[in-house]
Amino acid sequence: MRRVADTSVLVTGSTDGLGRAVAARLAAAGATVLLHGRDAVKLAGTAHGIRRETGNENVRAYLADFASLAEVRALATEVEAENRQLHVLVNNAGVGSGRPAGTTRQESTDGFELRFAVNYLATFVLTMRLLPLLRRSAPARVVNVASAGQYPVDFDDIMLERSYDGTRAYRQSKLAQVMFGFSLAERLPPGEVTVNSLHPATFMPTKIVLEQHGQAVDSLEEGVDATLRLVTGDDLDGVTGRYFNRQAEDRADDQAYDSDARRHLWDLSVELTGESVAV
Repeated sequence: MRRVADTSVLVTGSTDGLGRAVAARLAAAGATVLLHGRDAVKLAGTAHGIRRETGNENVRAYLADFASLAEVRALATEVEAENRQLHVLVNNAGVGSGRPAGTTRQESTDGFELRFAVNYLATFVLTMRLLPLLRRSAPARVVNVASAGQYPVDFDDIMLERSYDGTRAYRQSKLAQVMFGFSLAERLPPGEVTVNSLHPATFMPTKIVLEQHGQAVDSLEEGVDATLRLVTGDDLDGVTGRYFNRQAEDRADDQAYDSDARRHLWDLSVELTGESVAV
């Protein structure tokens, strides 16, 4: 892996919690950091704060609401137009299982179940749109911030219209991220782009966790350390198609190792998003 100071990293969902902490640590190490958020005021404040805290002026801000795939596509276009290289994409943005989004079934701008749309389909679209830039910047990495909380994808009711539960919706979307990571890794030479997923830590003291559960289990630093290892760790050069629980390689839900299920998810993702996929 190249020096952190020579690395350009896009961290989605970087105005709060894990995303902000990861972005700040990367900026402090001298990386070029591309922030993403959906609230313009908060995003600008985060960028200003990280520049002030770290003295790193190579911190740029990109606005997009991941509940709209049109905004995700616009984000990818803007990032590619303004950056000659992108070495790491950290897919961190997401909606939790309860507050502040709520536990009732909601739909995205495109009419998809909200958690599946934001946590998974937006990740799929953004990654595929930025893949040419990542490949031109090789060696590059994609890091999916998933979860140990996983639930098999129900292909007969993937939008959970018949029976809805916020926790199940969240866990299904997180397993979909891992399955996508495995599928994409199979399609890319590891010398060009590696793709790995992780559960960074359990119930870190982020706003979402504290609002829903009232207390944390692991520290934020544990999650940051685990995520940064996948972003910059020399020991992960060429390592791809893996799932990590914190810093140890682990086994995801059984469905992630079902090649037919992964192929079904890939084909469905292309159908739902209309993306033209050339890998």
